[in-house]
Amino acid sequence: MLNKNQHRLLKRQIAKAGFDDADIEKFKDFFNAVDDAYKGYDEDIKYTEIILEESSKELYKANQSLKSEVDRAESEINIIVDTIEGVIFKTDLSGNFKYLNKACKDLLGISAEEAINKNYREFLVGINKDENLRLQNFFSEHHDDFVTLLKFFKSTGEKVWVQVRLVLTYDNDGIANGTIGTMTDVTQLKETEIELNHANKTKDEFLSTMSHEIRTPLNAVIGMSDILLMEKFLPEQLENLQVLKYSSEHLLALINDLLNLNKFKSNEVKLVETDFNLSELIQNIQLHFKHTAINNNLSFETILDSSIPAVLKGDSLKLSQVLKNLLSNAFKFTHEGGIVFKIELLNINKEATSIRFSVKDSGIGVSYDKQKDIFKSFVQASANTSQLYGGSGLGLYISKELLSIQATSLQLESKEGEGSYFWFDITLKNSDNVNVLKQSQIAKTNPIALNVLVAEDNNINALVLKKLFNKWEINYEIAKNGQELLDIYHHKDFDLILMDLQMPILNGYDTARVIRKMVDIGKSTIPIIALTAFSKSEVQDKTKRYKMNGYLSKPFNVNELHELLSFYSVKKQEVG
Repeated sequence: MLNKNQHRLLKRQIAKAGFDDADIEKFKDFFNAVDDAYKGYDEDIKYTEIILEESSKELYKANQSLKSEVDRAESEINIIVDTIEGVIFKTDLSGNFKYLNKACKDLLGISAEEAINKNYREFLVGINKDENLRLQNFFSEHHDDFVTLLKFFKSTGEKVWVQVRLVLTYDNDGIANGTIGTMTDVTQLKETEIELNHANKTKDEFLSTMSHEIRTPLNAVIGMSDILLMEKFLPEQLENLQVLKYSSEHLLALINDLLNLNKFKSNEVKLVETDFNLSELIQNIQLHFKHTAINNNLSFETILDSSIPAVLKGDSLKLSQVLKNLLSNAFKFTHEGGIVFKIELLNINKEATSIRFSVKDSGIGVSYDKQKDIFKSFVQASANTSQLYGGSGLGLYISKELLSIQATSLQLESKEGEGSYFWFDITLKNSDNVNVLKQSQIAKTNPIALNVLVAEDNNINALVLKKLFNKWEINYEIAKNGQELLDIYHHKDFDLILMDLQMPILNGYDTARVIRKMVDIGKSTIPIIALTAFSKSEVQDKTKRYKMNGYLSKPFNVNELHELLSFYSVKKQEVG
């Protein structure tokens, strides 16, 4: 007989199998065991359901808590991002904006809502073609990063300078899927840079103009002192003439120091290596300071190592300037005792010779705490040094820079009140030319067979040239401007033109251009030498562009002018 309390599944199976009461009674124990199993399973299911329900509730609570935390973190991040002054953005690989913070409104005048899903190309108003192309290449070629500076115009017309930084982003498989980047307003920084560049340009132009204005009358002073020394004079006048010449050359050196300072800061100074006679260079420097030593009752000893080769290759002009600066300082700060100028061999091989140049004095010395400062521009050992001893405070700075471009450095040992010892070691190339002869320091007076046409608007400079040309027996004519020179040149032939560059009515450049375009080949190919007070670096490229044949700086060296004119005289004779 089937028990009414048996499990429903057991009842269904007994009925389906067709068991009668006898069978049920016979297998009662088996059916009871199955019934207990089914009921036990139901109890397990109920317990499991209870556990699952409780776990689900806990998971729901945890999920809600995590979502709340994510929302809070996202809100905080958005607040932080939106308070950042720069623009933070995200794009896909096509350059479509997927995210921008609110700063884009202030920087670009475009709201984040306006920019989302739009391509960056829609906002490139005012950006130059090169930067536009670079941006396109970044997105098309998938470079890892990109940095540029853009000039951007807002819809209002306001200009802003924007620094853009971009980096690629990648998915879990390492495939590029977009970019993230920043845009920063650098307008103030860029405009400051532009103003500084403009100020530097103005400063350069001022120095150039002032040097030209000062060099022009200085040319006359130096030129006239050379002419006076070439003429007959009373013995007692010699010292006065030497003082005049030395003072004018010293003034020129100060002007050159100022110009060199400007060049050093612009990295314009270059080495010009030529063969030179070292013993001649040292002798000239020794003679330069000989009278200073005598007048100040100081001993001056020059020691030149005889084992050093007579002819070397290097920039003798810059080397001479350094040595003159060191000796000038030594004499300036030495009241008793003397100066020792020593040149000694350090090493020699087939290619080069290493030499130590040193200047030792018994002067006032330099305290240890000031020794680094004196190598700076416009700095002297003490506040009253300039008042007591004069000078610009540029000599040692210029010397240090001149040696720096020659791969060496200036060294100093000194104690206050016990004198100073300056030295530097320099390596000069050996020369194959053993015939570099010493140049005479006396102005040359031998005649020159040459017809010269000069353009010079300064009456004093013209007077100096007239006197020199008369001594050298040169045929010449002098015009006051380019137009006057052309008028003369149309009717007469000459062998050489000396062309001042800065003149009224028609300047030297335009005059040279007219000459080079003349139909007469003989006239259009005449040698033209630029004659100007501007520095070589300022006019060299331009004089070449206007097809001039050379450059002569004012104040010019009398012997250099004589050699130049002699060269064209010989050339004329060879052609003739």
